Amino acid sequence: MESQSCGFDFTTAMRCLCTDMATRLPELRHVDLGRVAISICQTRTGGSHGTYASLTPMRFEAGAAEKKIRGQRFGVESVCNEAGSEFLYILSFYLPRFLNTPLEEKLSTVVHELWHISPEFNGDLRRHEGRCYAHGNSQRAYDAEMDRLTQRWLALDPPEHLYEFLIGSYDVLSAEHGGVAGTHWRSPKLMPR
Repeated sequence: MESQSCGFDFTTAMRCLCTDMATRLPELRHVDLGRVAISICQTRTGGSHGTYASLTPMRFEAGAAEKKIRGQRFGVESVCNEAGSEFLYILSFYLPRFLNTPLEEKLSTVVHELWHISPEFNGDLRRHEGRCYAHGNSQRAYDAEMDRLTQRWLALDPPEHLYEFLIGSYDVLSAEHGGVAGTHWRSPKLMPR
Protein backbone atom coordinates (compact mmCIF):
# COMPACT_ATOMS: atom_id res chain seq x y z
CA MET A 1 0.00 0.00 0.00
CA GLU A 2 1.26 3.44 -0.90
CA SER A 3 -0.42 6.62 0.33
CA GLN A 4 -0.15 10.11 -1.07
CA SER A 5 -1.02 12.75 1.51
CA CYS A 6 -1.00 16.06 -0.37
CA GLY A 7 -4.27 17.33 -1.84
CA PHE A 8 -7.87 16.12 -2.01
CA ASP A 9 -8.31 12.69 -0.33
CA PHE A 10 -9.98 10.82 -3.19
CA THR A 11 -9.90 7.45 -1.40
CA THR A 12 -11.82 8.66 1.66
CA ALA A 13 -14.34 10.61 -0.44
CA MET A 14 -14.94 7.57 -2.66
CA ARG A 15 -15.37 5.29 0.38
CA CYS A 16 -18.08 7.65 1.74
CA LEU A 17 -19.84 7.70 -1.63
CA CYS A 18 -19.73 3.90 -2.01
CA THR A 19 -20.98 3.40 1.56
CA ASP A 20 -23.98 5.62 0.85
CA MET A 21 -24.77 3.77 -2.38
CA ALA A 22 -24.57 0.41 -0.58
CA THR A 23 -26.84 1.72 2.19
CA ARG A 24 -29.52 3.27 -0.06
CA LEU A 25 -29.71 0.64 -2.83
CA PRO A 26 -31.09 -2.74 -1.69
CA GLU A 27 -29.20 -4.44 -4.55
CA LEU A 28 -25.90 -3.34 -2.97
CA ARG A 29 -26.68 -3.83 0.73
CA HIS A 30 -24.55 -6.98 0.85
CA VAL A 31 -21.40 -4.88 0.24
CA ASP A 32 -19.31 -4.37 3.39
CA LEU A 33 -17.04 -1.43 2.52
CA GLY A 34 -14.84 -2.29 5.49
CA ARG A 35 -13.65 -5.34 3.53
CA VAL A 36 -13.14 -3.46 0.23
CA ALA A 37 -9.82 -1.68 -0.38
CA ILE A 38 -10.24 1.48 -2.44
CA SER A 39 -7.28 2.31 -4.62
CA ILE A 40 -6.18 5.00 -7.02
CA CYS A 41 -4.10 4.09 -10.06
CA GLN A 42 -2.39 6.65 -12.25
CA THR A 43 -2.98 6.63 -15.99
CA ARG A 44 -0.49 8.07 -18.43
CA THR A 45 -3.05 10.42 -19.96
CA GLY A 46 -6.41 11.84 -19.04
CA GLY A 47 -7.93 10.77 -22.37
CA SER A 48 -11.22 8.93 -22.55
CA HIS A 49 -9.86 5.64 -23.93
CA GLY A 50 -9.09 2.86 -21.50
CA THR A 51 -10.24 1.59 -18.13
CA TYR A 52 -11.98 3.97 -15.72
CA ALA A 53 -12.30 1.59 -12.77
CA SER A 54 -11.89 -2.08 -11.92
CA LEU A 55 -12.81 -4.56 -9.20
CA THR A 56 -10.26 -7.21 -8.22
CA PRO A 57 -11.74 -10.21 -6.38
CA MET A 58 -9.46 -11.77 -3.77
CA ARG A 59 -11.05 -15.23 -4.04
CA PHE A 60 -11.92 -17.64 -6.81
CA GLU A 61 -15.31 -18.96 -7.95
CA ALA A 62 -17.81 -19.41 -5.09
CA GLY A 63 -15.34 -17.77 -2.70
CA ALA A 64 -12.75 -20.58 -2.86
CA ALA A 65 -9.42 -19.60 -1.33
CA GLU A 66 -7.48 -21.84 -3.72
CA LYS A 67 -7.67 -22.91 -7.34
CA LYS A 68 -5.86 -25.65 -9.25
CA ILE A 69 -4.06 -24.27 -12.30
CA ARG A 70 -2.12 -26.69 -14.52
CA GLY A 71 -1.94 -29.21 -11.70
CA GLN A 72 -0.74 -26.80 -9.01
CA ARG A 73 -2.78 -25.14 -6.29
CA PHE A 74 -2.71 -21.34 -6.07
CA GLY A 75 -4.18 -18.73 -3.77
CA VAL A 76 -4.36 -14.96 -4.02
CA GLU A 77 -1.85 -12.99 -1.96
CA SER A 78 -3.58 -11.51 1.12
CA VAL A 79 -4.17 -7.78 1.33
CA CYS A 80 -5.04 -6.47 4.81
CA ASN A 81 -6.06 -3.17 6.35
CA GLU A 82 -4.10 -1.53 9.17
CA ALA A 83 -6.04 -3.52 11.78
CA GLY A 84 -5.07 -6.80 10.08
CA SER A 85 -8.50 -7.60 8.59
CA GLU A 86 -8.26 -9.15 5.17
CA PHE A 87 -9.82 -7.34 2.23
CA LEU A 88 -12.04 -9.41 -0.08
CA TYR A 89 -11.94 -6.92 -2.98
CA ILE A 90 -9.83 -4.08 -4.34
CA LEU A 91 -11.85 -1.33 -6.04
CA SER A 92 -9.51 0.75 -8.21
CA PHE A 93 -10.11 4.09 -9.94
CA TYR A 94 -7.82 5.17 -12.76
CA LEU A 95 -6.93 8.84 -12.47
CA PRO A 96 -7.10 11.26 -14.18
CA ARG A 97 -9.14 9.28 -16.77
CA PHE A 98 -12.06 8.42 -14.43
CA LEU A 99 -12.43 12.03 -13.28
CA ASN A 100 -12.48 13.35 -16.84
CA THR A 101 -15.86 11.80 -17.68
CA PRO A 102 -19.32 13.37 -17.14
CA LEU A 103 -20.78 13.18 -13.62
CA GLU A 104 -23.49 10.61 -14.38
CA GLU A 105 -20.98 8.40 -16.16
CA LYS A 106 -18.71 8.54 -13.10
CA LEU A 107 -21.59 7.61 -10.79
CA SER A 108 -22.70 4.79 -13.10
CA THR A 109 -19.10 3.48 -13.18
CA VAL A 110 -19.06 3.34 -9.37
CA VAL A 111 -22.39 1.43 -9.30
CA HIS A 112 -21.12 -0.84 -12.09
CA GLU A 113 -18.06 -1.88 -10.07
CA LEU A 114 -19.99 -2.34 -6.80
CA TRP A 115 -22.53 -4.50 -8.67
CA HIS A 116 -19.72 -6.90 -9.64
CA ILE A 117 -19.33 -7.85 -5.95
CA SER A 118 -20.90 -11.26 -5.34
CA PRO A 119 -24.25 -11.18 -3.47
CA GLU A 120 -22.64 -13.68 -1.06
CA PHE A 121 -19.82 -11.17 -0.43
CA ASN A 122 -17.34 -14.03 -0.46
CA GLY A 123 -14.45 -12.48 -2.41
CA ASP A 124 -15.76 -13.71 -5.78
CA LEU A 125 -17.50 -11.76 -8.54
CA ARG A 126 -21.23 -11.77 -9.19
CA ARG A 127 -21.52 -14.42 -11.90
CA HIS A 128 -24.05 -14.40 -14.74
CA GLU A 129 -24.95 -17.48 -16.74
CA GLY A 130 -23.17 -18.10 -20.01
CA ARG A 131 -19.77 -17.38 -21.43
CA CYS A 132 -19.59 -13.73 -20.30
CA TYR A 133 -20.08 -14.36 -16.60
CA ALA A 134 -19.05 -10.83 -15.53
CA HIS A 135 -21.59 -8.82 -17.57
CA GLY A 136 -24.06 -11.40 -18.85
CA ASN A 137 -25.02 -11.93 -22.48
CA SER A 138 -25.29 -8.22 -23.30
CA GLN A 139 -22.84 -5.52 -22.21
CA ARG A 140 -25.36 -2.93 -23.45
CA ALA A 141 -28.15 -4.37 -21.23
CA TYR A 142 -25.75 -4.53 -18.27
CA ASP A 143 -24.73 -0.89 -18.74
CA ALA A 144 -28.39 0.18 -19.08
CA GLU A 145 -29.22 -1.57 -15.80
CA MET A 146 -26.30 0.20 -14.07
CA ASP A 147 -27.58 3.53 -15.42
CA ARG A 148 -31.07 2.71 -14.01
CA LEU A 149 -29.60 1.87 -10.59
CA THR A 150 -27.61 5.11 -10.64
CA GLN A 151 -30.74 7.13 -11.44
CA ARG A 152 -32.59 5.35 -8.62
CA TRP A 153 -29.81 6.26 -6.20
CA LEU A 154 -29.94 9.90 -7.30
CA ALA A 155 -33.75 9.88 -6.92
CA LEU A 156 -33.26 8.87 -3.26
CA ASP A 157 -31.77 12.35 -2.76
CA PRO A 158 -28.32 11.55 -1.35
CA PRO A 159 -26.48 14.56 0.11
CA GLU A 160 -24.70 16.42 -2.69
CA HIS A 161 -21.51 16.75 -0.62
CA LEU A 162 -21.01 12.99 -1.12
CA TYR A 163 -20.53 13.32 -4.86
CA GLU A 164 -19.72 16.99 -5.50
CA PHE A 165 -16.02 16.09 -5.87
CA LEU A 166 -17.04 14.22 -9.05
CA ILE A 167 -18.74 17.20 -10.71
CA GLY A 168 -15.60 18.66 -12.32
CA SER A 169 -12.60 17.19 -14.10
CA TYR A 170 -9.36 15.98 -12.56
CA ASP A 171 -7.70 19.35 -13.29
CA VAL A 172 -10.55 21.25 -11.58
CA LEU A 173 -10.41 19.05 -8.45
CA SER A 174 -6.62 19.22 -8.36
CA ALA A 175 -6.56 23.03 -8.76
CA GLU A 176 -9.17 23.46 -6.00
CA HIS A 177 -7.27 21.33 -3.49
CA GLY A 178 -3.63 21.58 -4.52
CA GLY A 179 -3.60 18.03 -5.88
CA VAL A 180 -5.46 14.74 -5.66
CA ALA A 181 -4.23 12.16 -3.16
CA GLY A 182 -5.21 8.69 -2.06
CA THR A 183 -4.11 5.16 -1.39
CA HIS A 184 -2.71 2.84 -4.03
CA TRP A 185 -2.95 -0.92 -3.47
CA ARG A 186 -0.81 -2.94 -5.85
CA SER A 187 -2.42 -5.87 -7.62
CA PRO A 188 -2.09 -9.06 -5.54
CA LYS A 189 -0.12 -11.97 -6.95
CA LEU A 190 -1.12 -15.58 -7.34
CA MET A 191 0.85 -17.56 -4.77
CA PRO A 192 1.60 -21.31 -4.99
CA ARG A 193 0.18 -23.26 -2.05
